[in-house]
Amino acid sequence: MTRYIGAIDQGTTSTRFIVFDRHSTIVASAQKEHRQSFPQQGWVEHDPIELWQNTREVIGMALAQVGAGPKDLAAIGITNQRETTLLWDRRSGEPLHPAIVWQDTRVGDRVAAYERAGGQDRFRAKTGLPLASYFSALKLQWLLDEIPHARVMAEAGDALFGTIDAWLVWNLTGGPAAGAHLTDVTNASRTQLMSLATLDWDPELLEAFGIPRACLPRIVSSSASHADARVQELRGVPIGGILGDQQAALFGQTCFRAGEAKNTYGTGCFLLMNTGEQTVASKAGLVTTVAYRLADERPCYALEGSIAVTGALVQWLRDNLRLIERSADIESLARQVEDNGGVYFVPAFSGLFAPHWKAGARGVIAGLTAYANRGHLARAVLEATAYQTREVLAAMERDRGGKLGELRVDGGMVVNELLMQFQADILDANVVRPRVIETTALGAAYAAGLAVDYWKGCEDLVANWQVDRRWTPRMRPEERERLYRRWQKAVSRSLDWID
Repeated sequence: MTRYIGAIDQGTTSTRFIVFDRHSTIVASAQKEHRQSFPQQGWVEHDPIELWQNTREVIGMALAQVGAGPKDLAAIGITNQRETTLLWDRRSGEPLHPAIVWQDTRVGDRVAAYERAGGQDRFRAKTGLPLASYFSALKLQWLLDEIPHARVMAEAGDALFGTIDAWLVWNLTGGPAAGAHLTDVTNASRTQLMSLATLDWDPELLEAFGIPRACLPRIVSSSASHADARVQELRGVPIGGILGDQQAALFGQTCFRAGEAKNTYGTGCFLLMNTGEQTVASKAGLVTTVAYRLADERPCYALEGSIAVTGALVQWLRDNLRLIERSADIESLARQVEDNGGVYFVPAFSGLFAPHWKAGARGVIAGLTAYANRGHLARAVLEATAYQTREVLAAMERDRGGKLGELRVDGGMVVNELLMQFQADILDANVVRPRVIETTALGAAYAAGLAVDYWKGCEDLVANWQVDRRWTPRMRPEERERLYRRWQKAVSRSLDWID
């Protein structure tokens, strides 16, 4: 019997390959960071070739740790940074431009033009998404308009569009020779080009954005045997799972029932709640998205709130202000003070995402007095993550009705116990960290394993999920509301900074 399932986790700052056994235990893991490029203000780019090379490297490194090869893997799953957009030459395999990262705001003027023509929500009924620089459609439009000959190539099917999952699958399965050009429903749902009802590229949306269908990948289920890898490291291994990173984390947290929710604390924060087989149209500033689709079953949907800057704010404190040497040092610095000293940090570096969707917002530090010190600033940085999460969760509760009793958490920041306790306090809800916190990769592995019967069904996955730590609220209600009111006041100061 094949021993393992592998997962490629291609994220915003690094690429990992993790090998799991049947009990969801990590048996091997390798990770490599990639460069972040900022060629102009508001622009964020990645080198697609570097991402692909790093992917191959970490696969080899992880398999070497356990002396494994392709024959030891039942399947692999792929999870990826989602809205990041690239266009490449089908014949040569060369990217036509660096990948435009989800955080990039270069299409802000295009967003404004579409809003003037029909409002921010003109495509929400079909896509579940508001107009924003976040999603892929206008990034792709920019590439087609700005790269010489790109539109002609795309119309002929010689330039291929993809989010990072599509780029990796194409390369894994042969590239220019015979690469499979496909993406799954979760990633497609983030492009603003797919209909949530049909799970296919929508002709009216393609026309509105000026996107030729010939350049688009085929949309497939999140869990199915899509194609076999052809590269040496994984030759013959089925690619059985593809999920955007946040949907993968929801799946890895085994949030299979409507009403269950998770929050991933990474570069940004992404809170998803499973809403079952029905879409829930948000009236509170969230997006409606595909949670996952298993084989030919009906899809499950989710409400999502995306927060642009959380872990990235800790990195900013480290790299730009040099108040800490390592990101992990922020907890000990924040513990040097008893509270935030009245200081609030709103990290609207590229505007505010859910539930505000204010592109003109910019970051502010509010409440400074001569009393404030390094510890208060560190604490304000951590608390900003918890406050933003409360804003999103409150919107989610308004849209769906009822109060969430438990939030499952994952991602790099959940090892910060000061943050997790404050999160429980400010939410007035239990916060639960699972034994395996690499739930993004785990979700991709689960989807791949289900596709090849490595696991027999979702009940096997639920049985694997175990609690590592649970935080319960300890803050007095009046203190909770006082702190949150001041946070809301600080947010109001960040709005409309850019005209």
